Amino acid sequence: MTGSGREFMERTKYKHLGESDQDRGVPQPPLQRPVPEDAVLIELPQLEHIKVKPVDLRTAMESRRTLRTYGQKALKLEELAFLLWCTQGVQRVTDRPVTLRPVPSAGARHALETYLLANNVEGLEPGLYRYVALGHKLLALRLGKHFGRAVVEAAGGQEFLGKSAATFIWCADVYRMTWRYGDRGYRYIHLDAGHVCQNLYLSAAAVECGVCAVAAFDDDQLNELLGLDGDSMFAVYLAAVGKTAAGRG
Repeated sequence: MTGSGREFMERTKYKHLGESDQDRGVPQPPLQRPVPEDAVLIELPQLEHIKVKPVDLRTAMESRRTLRTYGQKALKLEELAFLLWCTQGVQRVTDRPVTLRPVPSAGARHALETYLLANNVEGLEPGLYRYVALGHKLLALRLGKHFGRAVVEAAGGQEFLGKSAATFIWCADVYRMTWRYGDRGYRYIHLDAGHVCQNLYLSAAAVECGVCAVAAFDDDQLNELLGLDGDSMFAVYLAAVGKTAAGRG
């Protein structure tokens, strides 16, 4: 390793870490980003009311593929709700308090927020949304079909992102993780993103969708599009989701 990558790995070793804010008794940050008081939230179907086809784990693992070409069929709102819950839904809030979710996270910090580009989802206007995990709802941020093009451009022209039914954009709320782990928390944020994305790949099989994860994007351009400062909060990982096209597995 050379340069900044090597320096990052060295400086985030345990031997270099001092007291964290948790160690100092600083109160922990909120479990999710605040929702504006005047926000209009979109109710999502609850998990117990969502019906998906049963897919056993072995079948899901053996059939897992990255897919960049999608069919024209729209993603149902209940299918999107299922995918959102499987990746970042809240099972319960403990007394500590922390959230327990379908994915693992270092120290149950769950420092990722799910932003969503909706291109072809029944019942949703095209545009950018944020998943409000506590409450299982969507918050509309910026509406319009042109945001699909903007995401494609921020990702270096990867056209399938704008042709997906939806593109998940996972963003780090940094202090939620570093409050406990200091600078080493940056490592854990990226590990957590991998856990979340794998859940999307596996759960997509139950709604006849394919997925393509994307880590190649212009950080500053995408952060600006999402209204993030790129410091306390920044985009980490993307994944396009769409119905499987005819003749493709």
